[in-house]
Amino acid sequence: MEMKRHATRKGVDSYGSYGEGGGGYDYQADYPSQEEDAASDVTEGHDEEDQMYEGEYQGIPHPDEVKAAQRAARVISELEELSQQYEEIMEDCGHGKFQWTLFIVLGLALMADGVECFVVSFALPSAEKDLCLSNADKGMLGLIVFLSMMAGAFLWGGLADKVGRRRCLLVALAINCVFAFLSSFAQGYGFFLFFRLLSGIGIGGTVPIVYSYFSEFLQMDKRGEHLSWLCMFWMVGGIYASFTAWGIIPRYGWGFSMGTEFQFHSWRVFILVAALPAIASLVGLTFMPESPRFLLENAKHDEAWMILKQVHDTNWRAKGQPEKVFTVSDETHTNIFFRFEQVLNEQMQRSSKFLYYGLSVWFPDMIKHLQYEENLSKVKVFHKERVENFHFNFSLENQIHKEGEYIHDKFISIEIKSVKFEDSLFEDCRFEDIRSTDTVFENCTIRSTVFYNTDLWEEKFIDCTMENTSFEHNKLGCHLDTVEENDVLIYLVSFLGSLAVLPGNIISALFMEKIGRVKIIGGSMLISAGCTFFLFLSSSQSAIIALQCLFCGVSVAAWNGIEVVTVELYPTSKRATAFGVLNALCKLAAVLGSSIFASFVGITKAVPILLSFTALVCGGLVALKLPDTREKVLQ
Repeated sequence: MEMKRHATRKGVDSYGSYGEGGGGYDYQADYPSQEEDAASDVTEGHDEEDQMYEGEYQGIPHPDEVKAAQRAARVISELEELSQQYEEIMEDCGHGKFQWTLFIVLGLALMADGVECFVVSFALPSAEKDLCLSNADKGMLGLIVFLSMMAGAFLWGGLADKVGRRRCLLVALAINCVFAFLSSFAQGYGFFLFFRLLSGIGIGGTVPIVYSYFSEFLQMDKRGEHLSWLCMFWMVGGIYASFTAWGIIPRYGWGFSMGTEFQFHSWRVFILVAALPAIASLVGLTFMPESPRFLLENAKHDEAWMILKQVHDTNWRAKGQPEKVFTVSDETHTNIFFRFEQVLNEQMQRSSKFLYYGLSVWFPDMIKHLQYEENLSKVKVFHKERVENFHFNFSLENQIHKEGEYIHDKFISIEIKSVKFEDSLFEDCRFEDIRSTDTVFENCTIRSTVFYNTDLWEEKFIDCTMENTSFEHNKLGCHLDTVEENDVLIYLVSFLGSLAVLPGNIISALFMEKIGRVKIIGGSMLISAGCTFFLFLSSSQSAIIALQCLFCGVSVAAWNGIEVVTVELYPTSKRATAFGVLNALCKLAAVLGSSIFASFVGITKAVPILLSFTALVCGGLVALKLPDTREKVLQ
């Protein structure tokens, strides 16, 4: 279809009055002509180059400085005017089918980011048995998730401002999908760690790119609300991850094996299913165009113009008004696209985003500690027992045996879970078909004893003396013991925590434009600070879960407001970079918070509570100093 040079709409006023008379916009810059500059140079003479300006002693600005300041002011004024004109073009495009389609596609990418934060923690209880992970290995896996996402945020945020939002997001999602798929088949710890590292680097680019990308297709009065709705997809990612983990991982039979070298258990199926949101977003993104605002910054005028026309036509055709034609005059086309090439040198306004990830990590650690204390209270202690010629045909669980003597005993086809034998003697005993969990023999003497088809290996015997003892047909590698290894409470807590975010998301979306971003952020953080003191009452697992839901539900409004303000405070040329830096700092706070707060679990509640309270109050007060960006046109 040939593009018209004069905007006309059948039955409506002309849009193409830009540059024409009568209420139009004239984009001609009011620069002095070259003749005027030349004339002024002749009349001013050349003595200024060699002599000091006399007015400098009186504090009077030099004429050249005045002239430079005036020209800079004109450039800034023109940039603001052109930003306003772009805003008017987006208003003419309307908000409709195109934005909602992009909303779903980018929402799936944000959902994939939320899933990534839970994948390893959900799979770890099973993976640690399958991959023979030590405590150090498990800690490294948990750490690598946030470190890789931090690196990805830095990398992709900067590239998105140079290469393009859509292109970078496509590559980032592709990397995540490929290496998430490979990690599900990795049989060794090294490969699994490497693949999850690369997967995290890929998904780390979603947050800085998604918000920047989507905001550049929104008009001002829709921006706050719809960016807040977009934030809900991160919550959906948490719900999706916990729900699928709950439904898949405990199903130990959902897998297959090829001998003892290749095992594909249910937790690996979960990793594949967890990658589906990223795959769906990747497919949908192939049908989406690049951000026209980014293209304008990079002098790709014609391409940007065609995308804006596509947005306009898609929306109005879906509304049943295909006759509306979107074009502008030659003068407007030339001026608006030329001026966007200029580099913006505005001073960046800084926003405080002191993160409180530590408290969020502290909740599950505290629940685990309460579970440990509960199990510890159930431990049975046997001291100096002597057992001879006895056949143990029942499972042993939560027991400590000190200075015991076991003579001519048989332990056949049983499970030994959370049992410790300390300073004990085993003589002429037989262990056969044994499955063990958290079981150790410490400082024991083992004589003339046979271990047949068990998973008791060297690491289970600490400072023990072996005399005429044999190990036959030991189970090679590590194996999942029982379905009970997957604690349903882990999935339930994450599911409820993610679901609790829903009310806060809805409230922030509905009131983001009415109340304002600053009040949303400040109010949410200050109320969250007040909620932290309820943690002193957390003496049970149910109380911890309830307080976690309360904290997540209140604090999410602040997160949504911060995402919106970050979009609006930074210009197009720096927006994704700024988002990448802030998101990387968020992941760094998660790493520091998880290590610092975890060290106080079981010791004191006061330090985590006071740290969180201080961080939230300071962040809330600083947030109230931010400018109100509700009426701010994207630069």
